[in-house]
Amino acid sequence: MINLNEYFEGAVKSLAYENGGKSTVGVIDTGEFEFGTSTPESMLIIEGEMKVLLPGQGDWQLFSAGQQFEVAANASFKVKVSTPTSYLCKYK
Repeated sequence: MINLNEYFEGAVKSLAYENGGKSTVGVIDTGEFEFGTSTPESMLIIEGEMKVLLPGQGDWQLFSAGQQFEVAANASFKVKVSTPTSYLCKYK
């Protein structure tokens, strides 16, 4: 089954599915957003780029297509997106 998730008044949309584990594939429109995690997550940028402020980090990091980052469970992270960006998020 595929479920549609929509956040921040439609600026972030994703499709959730299971394929040997839970994953989402989605698009983030331009803007700045904060997300929370309940499980560890691995985020792969498919197209575009985003600046990310990870927990415990003082500096924003830029991630572009083909790059990924990890976020621990029960944490929050911020993203800044200047052009629509697609991603694949895998929940561990």
